[in-house]
Order: sequence, then C-alpha cells, then structure tokens
Amino acid sequence: MGFIVPETIETERLILRQFRNEDFNDLYEYYSDEIATRYTFGRKLSEIDGWLIMCGMIGHWQLRGYGPYAVEEKASGKVLGPVGFFYPNIWPGPEIKWALARQHWGKGFASEAARAVQKVGREYLPDVSLISFILSENVASINLAVAIGATFEKEVQFLDRQWQIFRHPREGMGRP
Repeated sequence: MGFIVPETIETERLILRQFRNEDFNDLYEYYSDEIATRYTFGRKLSEIDGWLIMCGMIGHWQLRGYGPYAVEEKASGKVLGPVGFFYPNIWPGPEIKWALARQHWGKGFASEAARAVQKVGREYLPDVSLISFILSENVASINLAVAIGATFEKEVQFLDRQWQIFRHPREGMGRP
C-alpha cells in the first residue's frame, strides 16, 4: 500500500518524518515520564511497552496510508515525540495527535508541528474531517487545540473517562 500523505514534512525548526529504529531512545524520554504520559497512558511505560507503541505507529502508516510523524528538531537532530495522524479502530474519528517529551514543552514545537499536519491533512485528506481526542482534564492539550483553530464539538465517555472532541478547521491555517 502506498502512503496517501507525504512521508516527510518540513517546517522552520522541525522535520516530521516516519519513525526509525534509532529514534527509540529519544522517544522513550516521553514514554518513561509519568508526568508527560499522565493524560495519554495514565502512567509511565516500560521499555517494551514504549517499543511496541513505536512499532504500532510505524504499522499505522502501513495499514492506513498515514500515521504519526517523528518530530525531529533540526538544530539538534533530537526526536521530540510524535505528532500526526492517528486513527485506531476504536477511536471516534481520524485524529491529529501530539505528545512531546516534557523538556520540549512551552517552546511552540507542538503547535508548529500540528499546524503543518493540519495543512497536509487539508491537502491530502480533503474529505476527512480531523479531530483531536483529548482527555477532559488535559488543559494544556485543550489550549493547544484551540490555539491551532480546532473547535470544541462535544464531550464523550470513552474507556470509563471523559474525553473532549475538537474538530480541526478544513480551511485556513488555524489561529496564530
């Protein structure tokens, strides 16, 4: 199966690309941090769990033709975390997800990457209405969704927790 979105996206400070084996140590900085993972996994992950999730993101590309990108900072070559398209079978819709290691928070990397993914989504997936699916208490991710132009749609019960669905704009670049 060919990919339906570009395998690489470049922004001013970032390269978004598919994951490679050598990305695991950088990615594990996120997965091994219980604060960074509290709203995604609810706990820090073991190395094997982190490895399996990275493999799942690679497999997502094979099954769907798109998937989460490894966000690489151009200046350092370091992978900051995943940002990109995500649509597990049980999800309420195709998503733009983001999850960066804590030392990269507050620097605008997540919004820069998510805006680039929005743009690619509008161009290559024009018939797909993308969401971000965010745990209701995750205020930072909710603020990011709003900052990039996504609008609150509804709150839903999912896997025994309250989640919010934010719909991404189909036109424009989102708010600065």
